[in-house]
Amino acid sequence: MDTSFLMSEDVVSYVYIPLLICLARITDQSIGTLRIIFVSKGMKNLAPIFGFFEVIIWLMAIRQIMTNLNNPVNYIAYGAGFGIGNYIGIRIEERLSLGYVLLRVITRKSAYELETYFRESGNRFTIVDAESDQGPVNIFFLPMRRSDVTETIENVRKYNPRAFYTLEDVRKISDTTLVFPDPLSREVRWHRIIPKHKAK
Repeated sequence: MDTSFLMSEDVVSYVYIPLLICLARITDQSIGTLRIIFVSKGMKNLAPIFGFFEVIIWLMAIRQIMTNLNNPVNYIAYGAGFGIGNYIGIRIEERLSLGYVLLRVITRKSAYELETYFRESGNRFTIVDAESDQGPVNIFFLPMRRSDVTETIENVRKYNPRAFYTLEDVRKISDTTLVFPDPLSREVRWHRIIPKHKAK
């Protein structure tokens, strides 16, 4: 079988080079997206390292574009790699679950079961009695690792299905030992610091 056509000039120009450009853009844009996320989370040491590799790979891709300006397929490959790279970078960051978040939970009815769950699971929280346009509410503020969010929200829905919650990124926590204590001493510390009470 003659495979010489696989290395022909047309195949190289319209298949291989665009594919390499696309892969390079996917790689550098994924790294770039992660770099921006790291900067937003205050991870200053990782951002320069990622930035170095991002620029090197980008230069390789743009060089191929500049040396093949008459090939429109390269432009399509460049744009496709940029879009895919953004998506992959975001997905990677979601998988890594880096940093901390603040979960805010607002309940209209008695939140005793939810409060009990937070205490027994070792979550640090602040509870505030407040007033909404529809009557009294309880507001829970919970700083936590982002990796713990999914499980916590599932339990919020379980113990208080009608609870309203919001989630926001936290750039920095002053003392993580106060937010994430030793699991063996969580319950003891909580009973010392905050007496149990039944939320209204």
